[in-house]
Amino acid sequence: MAATQPNNPLHGVTLEQVLNALLACYGWDALGQKIDIRCFTHEPSIASSLKFLRRTPWARQRVEALYIEMLHSVRAGPA
Repeated sequence: MAATQPNNPLHGVTLEQVLNALLACYGWDALGQKIDIRCFTHEPSIASSLKFLRRTPWARQRVEALYIEMLHSVRAGPA
């Protein structure tokens, strides 16, 4: 069995790495507009966002979906 999962963009990527990549791409303001959750819109920080996302599956799914969308748009290049 192979140790890699080439079709899974989240394989081997931590939630902190996902959040940092989204922040680098969008920033807190745009991230809060794309995913309207309080940890992104009111006094955001990496630590508080990670704590919330780790215990809130629906929010984590939205963040992971946005990360995958961002990866696809980066790979596709400018429109």
